[in-house]
Amino acid sequence: MAMKNFSMKKLYYSISEVSRICDLEQYVLRYWETEFEQLKPAKNSSGNRIYTNKDIKMILLIKKLLKEEKYTIEGAKKILKNYNVGDDGVEKSDMNVVDVQKQKAGELSLFDSQQGAAETAVMEESEKDSDKMVEDLKEMRKFLEELYNQLDD
Repeated sequence: MAMKNFSMKKLYYSISEVSRICDLEQYVLRYWETEFEQLKPAKNSSGNRIYTNKDIKMILLIKKLLKEEKYTIEGAKKILKNYNVGDDGVEKSDMNVVDVQKQKAGELSLFDSQQGAAETAVMEESEKDSDKMVEDLKEMRKFLEELYNQLDD
C-alpha cells in the first residue's frame, strides 16, 4: 500500500484526493453517498464534489465498519445513526446503542408474551455486544484523532 501524503491541510478535497487518502475507488465513494445520509459532500460551482475533513473522517469510519468490522451496509447505517463525526472525532449522540437494543427487545414482548426468558437472553447478549461496540468505537476515535492530527500537520 502506498504511503499517503497528509502533509497538506486544506478546507476542501476533490474526489480523487479523497480516493487516494482513504484508499478507496471513486465509484465506492459515490455509491456510499447514496447509502449513507451522513455522507453528503458539497459541490463546487462546476458541480464537482468537494470533501471536508469531516467528510473524510466519516468515510474512514464507514470503511472501518464495513471492511474491518464486517458490518453490512444496513448494520453500519444503524450504528452511524447513534454517532456523529465532529471536528474533534467521533461523538456519541443522546440515545445510546444499549437503549436502542433494549427498546427492540421490548418491542418483541409486545408480540409474544412468552418470550420473557428469550428476551432476557437477547438483552444480555446485546449488552455484551454493546460493550464491544463501545470499545471498538473508542479505538476508532483514537484512530480518527491520529489521522486528524496527521491532517493538521
